[in-house]
Amino acid sequence: MATTSERWQAVVAYLIIPGIDGSDEQHWQSLWEREWGPAAVRIAPASWSVPDLDDWVEAVQVAHDEVSRHDRPVVLVAHSLGCWAAARWLDGNASGPVAGAFLVAPPDPRGEVFASRVRTSQPAATFIETSTRPLPCPALVVGSSDDPYCAPEATVDFAARWQARRHVADGLGHINSTSGLGAWPQGRALLDSLTGSDRPPHGTSSTSGCRR
Repeated sequence: MATTSERWQAVVAYLIIPGIDGSDEQHWQSLWEREWGPAAVRIAPASWSVPDLDDWVEAVQVAHDEVSRHDRPVVLVAHSLGCWAAARWLDGNASGPVAGAFLVAPPDPRGEVFASRVRTSQPAATFIETSTRPLPCPALVVGSSDDPYCAPEATVDFAARWQARRHVADGLGHINSTSGLGAWPQGRALLDSLTGSDRPPHGTSSTSGCRR
């Protein structure tokens, strides 16, 4: 008999929004995308390596138009810079049919590490002035205690400003392929908690502020 999570996955579509340069084959986003098959669509901006926010937001719209053809609720699954593209797109599509936003390891655009990359090898200057306004859909922000691109305090602040639930994991770095997570089953459990297929008890210490 199918689990609640499996039944939900059969009726939902996923919009994959990676960070800079996309997610490699060992990244949890890529592994999930392969599992979801045609029910998942990945954005394809022209500026993967030299990110331009407007280009990424347009790529989110194109991917959303494609995945919406499945006539299923759409969940955004974003990582790193992709979280900011997702938030900007949602800000301009408040009435769009989005069931949730799973935002993993958003970098701090005003943090020193991000700023140093902008000045040197990986420019993403258009992302620096992004704002954090309340999101129009249920959202969960996942961070790590040792993410070099975002201090835990910044993750908590972003979640509060987005009016999203939050979860700060211990020692996962930037929560990418170098974190050695494989298919990241703990992340899937968090995603399930967002979609409602495995909702955590009310008032857990790892989450707060979810709007429904």
